[in-house]
Amino acid sequence: MEPAPDICPLCGREIPEDQRDAHHLVPKSRGGRETRFLHRICHRQIHALFSEAELETSYSTVEALLEHPEIQKFAAWVARKPPGFFDGTRRSNRRK
Repeated sequence: MEPAPDICPLCGREIPEDQRDAHHLVPKSRGGRETRFLHRICHRQIHALFSEAELETSYSTVEALLEHPEIQKFAAWVARKPPGFFDGTRRSNRRK
């Protein structure tokens, strides 16, 4: 019997082995230990939008991330893509 596939908590798609990244909910550099598996594209989008300080103080849960309008927009867009989809991630203007 095969183990259940990992499902990305951001976009709800199955995560292929080659697209699976572990995301520290609180950045490791700030003492975080708990991780969740995400699609690589979803993981990169989180880090393109938020600083480590923002992740630690305001977005340290999947639920908090999903409340942010830019993450909601991204998740709705990427949810329509196939599980192995990957595209380059650009840093948000709000982080420049």
